[in-house]
Amino acid sequence: MQPAMHATGNSNTSVMGAPWTPAPPRWNPATKIGFRFVFSYFLLYNLFIPLHLLPFPPFSQIYRLYDWLCSAAVHWVSVHVLHLAHNFATDYLNTSSGSKDTTFDYVEALSFLIIAILATVIWSLLDRRRQNYQWLHKWFIVYLRLSLAATMIPYGAAKIVPAQFPTLSPSKLLDTYGNSAPANLLWTFMGTSRSYSAFGGATELLAGMLLVVPRLATLGGLISAAVMANVLMLNLGYDVSVKLGSIHLVLMAILIVLPDGVQLVDFFARNRTARLTPPPTLFRKLWLNRAFVVLQLAFGFVLLVHDLQQWHRFAAQIEDSRNTELFGIWSVDDFNLDTQPRPPLLSDPLRWQRLIVDSMDGAVIQGMTGPFQYVYFHPNARGKNVTLTRYGDPSWVAEFTYDNSDPNSLVLTGRLNGRPASIKLHKEDESKFPLNSNGFHWIHDAQ
Repeated sequence: MQPAMHATGNSNTSVMGAPWTPAPPRWNPATKIGFRFVFSYFLLYNLFIPLHLLPFPPFSQIYRLYDWLCSAAVHWVSVHVLHLAHNFATDYLNTSSGSKDTTFDYVEALSFLIIAILATVIWSLLDRRRQNYQWLHKWFIVYLRLSLAATMIPYGAAKIVPAQFPTLSPSKLLDTYGNSAPANLLWTFMGTSRSYSAFGGATELLAGMLLVVPRLATLGGLISAAVMANVLMLNLGYDVSVKLGSIHLVLMAILIVLPDGVQLVDFFARNRTARLTPPPTLFRKLWLNRAFVVLQLAFGFVLLVHDLQQWHRFAAQIEDSRNTELFGIWSVDDFNLDTQPRPPLLSDPLRWQRLIVDSMDGAVIQGMTGPFQYVYFHPNARGKNVTLTRYGDPSWVAEFTYDNSDPNSLVLTGRLNGRPASIKLHKEDESKFPLNSNGFHWIHDAQ
């Protein structure tokens, strides 16, 4: 008898000349359990992204079902696990202010964590003999890449337009550091520098677009991790209410880079030659793989165009809201109440120091004692009249007719909270504020 032939590591044939295929790698138990948990958790956390991006039946119905199931899970965990007596309706109201750190959001993340742990235990019991999850891992990384790109691209577009950090309103020029919440101070800092805000947006856009290109996904993940780590520290340092979300984005970027972690450490830390893992083959047929690459590129391009247009419209709405003839800072020269003039005494709680008009529907009254009173502002250019109502106090109403025949002066005549009043004001030049006038200098010989 002929002795059996043994395949060698460099051979492509085995016994009787049949094609030789390497044995599938065996993952250790800890790796398999870790993958099951990470897969389960981030599948739940990111599931809203593809459903939200497809707002038409049946996806919109599935999204509503998903939203309902998440709400049900949050309420069950809050009542039966955490024993919270919390009004989650206030959290839904807070979403309009952009907060993503509500009690609902944290309980939702905890619910996902509990479900992921249970799924991991059940999955591990039912699938103990599987050697690896290579196929599922390839698709999971694709899912993470596109989910992260679907977040990075709109974040970047909002800064480039600009919409997230618009130019400073007149009231911001007069507000003090001490009266600013840390998050508002950050918004002022970003809104002051158009170039820095645009740079931050450009890096986020770059990271998002690289993530949709399979061969450049590792570079996109590295840039995303660096950019979002900086964003996370800003959110933590300035108490911005999107800390939970930015933590997840950093983790997603790390997971995308992790398959090339050893090679990256070799290159950056050990000064060794390293070769990144080529993009995995997702389909058996070459044309399907190429078509899927094209689909990913199209996804990124469509998302980029859509978000740039959407944020451009939003920025235009901000500018349109400021398109009122009374926009700006008006300093009070004469203030008459009950037909009696009131001198500019710093102890007078009734006299105004300034009227600051930020938009068509919002203004600020600065009293002589200093604090700002935010009011709703309702001008009628045709009738030359305006109505002011105070935030949280609808019983307080000021109704005036106004004369601004001279663009730099304003006369208000009417009733201030039921009392006859006439006020003469002049417009302050906003371009003289240091934040607006200092500009950029390469050379600073004196501060």
